[in-house]
Amino acid sequence: MAWRLRLVPEKTNIDFFKAQYVTFGASVLAMILTVISLLVFGLNFGVDFKGGTTIRTESTQVVEVGEYRAAMADLGLGDITITEVFDPSFRADQHVAMIRIEAQEGDEVVTPEVIAKVETSLQVIDPSITFPSVESVGPKVSSELIWSALLAVVAGSVGILIYVWVRFEWQFAVGTVAALIHDVVVTVGVFSLLGLKFDLTIVAALLTILGYSVNDTVVIFDRLRENLARYKTMPLREMMNRTANETLSRTIMTASTTLISLIILFIFGGDVIRGFVFAMLFGVIVGTYSTLYVAKNIVLMIGLDRSDKPNNGGNHEFANVDA
Repeated sequence: MAWRLRLVPEKTNIDFFKAQYVTFGASVLAMILTVISLLVFGLNFGVDFKGGTTIRTESTQVVEVGEYRAAMADLGLGDITITEVFDPSFRADQHVAMIRIEAQEGDEVVTPEVIAKVETSLQVIDPSITFPSVESVGPKVSSELIWSALLAVVAGSVGILIYVWVRFEWQFAVGTVAALIHDVVVTVGVFSLLGLKFDLTIVAALLTILGYSVNDTVVIFDRLRENLARYKTMPLREMMNRTANETLSRTIMTASTTLISLIILFIFGGDVIRGFVFAMLFGVIVGTYSTLYVAKNIVLMIGLDRSDKPNNGGNHEFANVDA
């Protein structure tokens, strides 16, 4: 017999509702803390959303943030953010930094003349420095991007709500969207709390998290729908536990294989996509959690009308709706 890796036993009997008020309360608390963090700290918007110019520098000398800042002090550019970039794929003599300059008053973007002055002032203290990339975004464009990003997340959530409602029942749709909102809000909260850069790549990660999380939730709800038709007299709580245990192996396997890929990307993918990968890493973990402890809790709280579900082994009122 071929050896197979089994992450969970073939049959499990875990009571996912044993501490349902603790787990659900923790999710609510996390969302409240996110709101507080956003009000107190806000988000560290990247140039995409804030407007301005980002200059990437490379040098064979160690990055001295204080010297960089002193060299540009006389240029009158206001608050300048300088961040050293670390990456295991860099050479031993490859030192990278990101310099973010906000758009100046009266200008849509930092002018080429100003950029040239910045580069010249940095070359004075470090003749080996180079400037591989310069990115500029105007404040008008950045404000439009903020609204577009917000609309993208809302539109994705509404689309998922409609799909799950048609595919299953409205209680399932509410539970699914509540879990998705939880995943997105908590992920944004982590970026706010840690002060990580929030740009368009993070919005792309949030939309990807929506798709991943709903896929996992729909698998469990699909099995729950089958069990609703099979076990007419089984209490809903017991049936949900049974369903979660029946699909647990699939849930763990999907999350594990996804995390392996993301961890490799996080280590070797480079600093350009590191924010995206971090958001995905956290999103996959919190998405798996919300599938097991948020979506089902919402459905259990709302309840299901099982009076008109015939015991026909899966040939129920929604069985013919195409996925």
